[in-house]
Amino acid sequence: MATTKAREDIKNDLKTLKEDIKVGAREEGERLRARAEAAEARLRNKADEVRGQAEAYYDQARVRGREYYDDAAERFDEAQRYLVERVQERPMQSTGIALGIGVVIGMLLAGRRH
Repeated sequence: MATTKAREDIKNDLKTLKEDIKVGAREEGERLRARAEAAEARLRNKADEVRGQAEAYYDQARVRGREYYDDAAERFDEAQRYLVERVQERPMQSTGIALGIGVVIGMLLAGRRH
């Protein structure tokens, strides 16, 4: 009879231990889930912050790029006007210079082939 009582006590102890492990695992799972949610929230906040910085850098680069483009276009137009004026002032001299440059380039290219 004592052994039966001991067996029942051991069974009850094992049952209690099993339930304690389940409860502990459930509580630990909840703690881990809460920590994971907090980490996810921090990660989302950081991602939003980085996205905001990237958008600000993009906007600055776009504005600067537009300024550089406008400046380059203006300089190109000035150079084109200057060249057209010089050609119109001295058409024979301009034609001779262009012909000379063409001959030099042609000789350079022909020299490469041989």
